[in-house]
Amino acid sequence: MWDDAFPSFLIGLREGLEAGLVVSVLVATLVRADAKSRLPQVWTGVLAAIALSMSFGAVLTFTAASLSTAVQEAFGGALSIVAVAFVTAMVFWMRRSARSLAGEIKEKVTEALTMGAGVLVLTSFLAVGREGLETALFLWTTARAANESAGPLTGAGIGLVLAAVLCWGLYRRVLSINLTRFFTATGAVLIVIAAGVLGYGLRDLQEGGVLPGGTAYAVDLSGSVDAGSWYSTLLQGVLNLTPTMTWLQVVAYAGYLGVVMTLFVRGVRGVPGVRGGVPAPSATPALPVQGTPPLPAPAPARPRPAWLIPVAVVAVPAVLAGLVVVLARPEPAGGETVAVSAKDCGQGFTAPEPGRQTFQMRNTGDQTSEVYLIDPGTNAVYGEIEGLAPGTTRDLVATVAGGTYAWRCVPSDGKAVTSKAVRVGGAAGAGAVVPVSEQDLAGPLRAYKAYVNRGLATLVTETRKLGDDISAGRQDSARADWLTAHHTYASLGAAYGTFEDFDQKINGRPDGLPGGVHDKDFTGFQRIEYGLWHGQPAGELKGLARQLTDDTAGLRKAFPRQDFDASDLPLRAHEILENTLQFELTGDTDQGSGTGLATADANLSGTRELLTVLRPLLTTRAPRLLPTVDADIARLQALLDAEHRDGRWTPVDRLGRTEKARIDGATGQLLEDLSPVPDVLEIRKSA
Repeated sequence: MWDDAFPSFLIGLREGLEAGLVVSVLVATLVRADAKSRLPQVWTGVLAAIALSMSFGAVLTFTAASLSTAVQEAFGGALSIVAVAFVTAMVFWMRRSARSLAGEIKEKVTEALTMGAGVLVLTSFLAVGREGLETALFLWTTARAANESAGPLTGAGIGLVLAAVLCWGLYRRVLSINLTRFFTATGAVLIVIAAGVLGYGLRDLQEGGVLPGGTAYAVDLSGSVDAGSWYSTLLQGVLNLTPTMTWLQVVAYAGYLGVVMTLFVRGVRGVPGVRGGVPAPSATPALPVQGTPPLPAPAPARPRPAWLIPVAVVAVPAVLAGLVVVLARPEPAGGETVAVSAKDCGQGFTAPEPGRQTFQMRNTGDQTSEVYLIDPGTNAVYGEIEGLAPGTTRDLVATVAGGTYAWRCVPSDGKAVTSKAVRVGGAAGAGAVVPVSEQDLAGPLRAYKAYVNRGLATLVTETRKLGDDISAGRQDSARADWLTAHHTYASLGAAYGTFEDFDQKINGRPDGLPGGVHDKDFTGFQRIEYGLWHGQPAGELKGLARQLTDDTAGLRKAFPRQDFDASDLPLRAHEILENTLQFELTGDTDQGSGTGLATADANLSGTRELLTVLRPLLTTRAPRLLPTVDADIARLQALLDAEHRDGRWTPVDRLGRTEKARIDGATGQLLEDLSPVPDVLEIRKSA
């Protein structure tokens, strides 16, 4: 989060200081010219500027959310380039204006006072509003690049608070800041950050189909750079430099940085009061001092409620922003509710406009139904609602492109009904998922059950050897054999849900047992682990080892007759590593052996085996997913292998902070990239 916060902190500090200096000079001029009665006009303008800036940010956020994915990319990319232009102009303007700022503002205040209250309000509004709009745009851009808002908002908030403190210090004359030096240094840093924002914006335009070259990579380090490492996170968060960059990104980044930084440095050398490219020691703009002649008295005005103008300047931008958001939100297809039932499936459905659409689905039947928006030619699914109860209405949001569309309603007790098809013109779009049937998963399920059967046969042999070592008092051999057998069992992770009560007997944890690790119901691998690594004598472990062998043999015999639901396969592809992150990588399951990473390695092997049997289905439905997941698995495997030296695994609690963060980050990234698998391979009713 803090990596993503720094660019917003810097922009908040700079823009806040610029706006704060304007307000400070306005206030100081009025106070020292005995015109305190005009201060509410200044604060009204400031309040209006803040309201406008926040409303602008809301419009950007909610308008973008209602767009299709491709249009969102293009919209965000275009605004990123606009933000770069604003930041660049701001950097050069402030470099030129820092020394003469106070004098110019005092002159404007004097002119405003001679022309009435409205002009003074407008002066403060324009001075602060420009900085506020720039801040809102840059903050929205950085939040979108970071794919989260907490870091950018926190950074901007800290920057604005610090700017307010600095401006108060300047106003009270308890601080003396060389503003020329400050704006020069921060300007150079912002130019580097803006170069990254420009590259990110161009990448968005490529992904949105506006610019070509989206697959022409100049740099591709995804296979060798750990995306979860601290240095990678820092570079991506602060500079928007990613492991993969296209030629357009690289050329634009280098070109912008070279040209703009050169012009900026040359301009610094020509600024009055800067010697040899180094700012002179005194560059703080002077605030008006005592003795400023009185300013002209304002013309008498008709009295009005004191609260009226402040409320108006806040309400008007908020209302206008709300209207923009409402008008930008797409209407339901055809403006009508679409009926869902066995008799009237799709009634009211007309050809929708291309783009992101919201369909209001109302169940007019007497059974709970599942509803799918499909391509009737291929049965590919564009969107779905599960469990739509009778008499209820829910929204289904889908992105519509060129193609054929129809509704399929599947009652809980009845046959599927498909509506008439409609045709939408235009270019074909992506996003539809070809449905998976139980028959499609039958082959992968047979292959995986054969894998589990082989693993269980090996497991029985390994647990017998473990029991023999314990009986003979060969503690070192028993520890090695325990690790081998436990690794085998952990690699069968997808079958946990079908092992029924055997899993608790074979690999149960002591959590919740009244006696903890000494409870009579605590058995299996983890109980033997506790005994082997806590020096318990062989006599106390013989019975536990014999019970483990019997339980694994019983599981091997029972497994072929156990019910293994085909829909469990896609779910386990994600759940195995969820458990790894929750238990093994926190040390929660460690009973003394320090082999949590070995279990994580086994779980990774189980995940890899699952993806092997599911690969044919995923290749045709999510071709971009597998290369990403394969790279994630290779990265995590390399990190785990690095902690396995001379036959020993590094205990989780002895991992260095960096190594632990890398493993957690790589596991989390793999989990995120695996998360679409259950949805892509979900069995959907078609009859």
